[in-house]
Amino acid sequence: MTVTRERRGSPLWAPDRRAATVGLLLLMTLAAFEAMGVTTAIPTLVHELHGEALYSWPFTMMLATQVVGNVVAGRVSDRRGPGPMLMLGPLLFALGLIVAGTAGTMTQLLVGRALQGFGGGAQIVALYVMIAMVFPERDQPAVFGASAAAWVVPAMIGPTAAGLLTQYLSWRWVFLGLAPLVLLGWVLILIVLRRLPAFEPQPDQPRRGLTVAAVAAAVGLAVLSWAGDHRDLIGLAVGIVGLAALVLAVLVLLPKGTLLSRRGLPSVVLARGLLSGAFLGSEAFLPLVLQQVHGLSPAWAGVPLTGAAVGWWLGSWWQARRPDISRSLMLQWGFLTIVVGLALVTLVAPAWGPAWVAVPAWAISGLGMGLATACTSVLVLRLSPPADRGFNSAALQLSDLFGQSVCIALGGVLVALLGPAGGWSPQNALMVGLGLVGAFLVSRRSATTAEPHPGMQSGGQVQLDTAK
Repeated sequence: MTVTRERRGSPLWAPDRRAATVGLLLLMTLAAFEAMGVTTAIPTLVHELHGEALYSWPFTMMLATQVVGNVVAGRVSDRRGPGPMLMLGPLLFALGLIVAGTAGTMTQLLVGRALQGFGGGAQIVALYVMIAMVFPERDQPAVFGASAAAWVVPAMIGPTAAGLLTQYLSWRWVFLGLAPLVLLGWVLILIVLRRLPAFEPQPDQPRRGLTVAAVAAAVGLAVLSWAGDHRDLIGLAVGIVGLAALVLAVLVLLPKGTLLSRRGLPSVVLARGLLSGAFLGSEAFLPLVLQQVHGLSPAWAGVPLTGAAVGWWLGSWWQARRPDISRSLMLQWGFLTIVVGLALVTLVAPAWGPAWVAVPAWAISGLGMGLATACTSVLVLRLSPPADRGFNSAALQLSDLFGQSVCIALGGVLVALLGPAGGWSPQNALMVGLGLVGAFLVSRRSATTAEPHPGMQSGGQVQLDTAK
């Protein structure tokens, strides 16, 4: 069986697909390094640019424009193929890195972050569409498993590397050092695009109001982020307004029936949001609890997050090795594994709780995320007709963003009202509940009984023209 699985995975590195594999993994790895490293550099750069009052806005700006990039790339990819957004997205991301790295004011920094957000949001959706075109369905678990591995090294060394750059050179190199490598990934993707046959537009569903909904979602996420930094009654009221805008946008930006967990594609998209919300809604406050309740140093408080990254990679690697197991069943296993980790880490909240439990508990949750997130990506492509790959891939990313934003904002309110220990216990209980709800919905309403779209029966891939 081992030999068979290795052969099934080998097409990722076949000569005609090698550039696609290296290009997409390089772009994902660099996006991960940027995401992990900027958090470390932000305190220094904000102080140097005299932007303490705007501390959270480099994150907020990128998050808001990422939503718009997701939506635009989804629509363009459905109408014109992944090429235009794969040409534009990495270039804007690299330009954003240069603008941010040379910033002399907070305004310029925020412009750079906006470009990074739009470019990064556009490129991830277009990469999903390219994966559906280049790799047959049997190889897609391995592709998404490899993309998860692309986040492991940045998660483990990204913050430390960014800290060393900031301390001994300049925070600017956290941005500028990545730009040339992004351009290298862009060149590799261009090679793949030249080999793709001409894109043939297919009849698609009329979708009205996407632009307005994308702007509403971006504003809603920005407002929720602001509310998370103003943990009082005013922040709560503003947060409710942001949440309302987000809910209205969701009705347009996600597949019909997502909030009701309709069988098939809608339930998979909802599952992605529940996964992200449950996991990141707890992880965002775990270091805070370990530092303020148990008195750990920032370095030791970050150890469970490293364990989760390793667990995530192991889960992604294992699911890629087992194509014989239903993706829907694997998704259920992922939810239940996350619930076990969340339940265990709740023991850390009280001062009398054992802090060391956070390390194995969060590694278990990371393992569950590795099993589940790759499965949602595979299932979305499996259930998407070619004309809707872009929209549905964008919906998957948006569900991820919405889930984590809402749960982190909720956790911020609870921690502000009840304190780190008192607030994190009910927050974690809610996240455990989300995980159980996700497992139940997947078991009852998932794609287990849904057939692949007819356009995906053979994998939906195209033949690359190696003569180009």
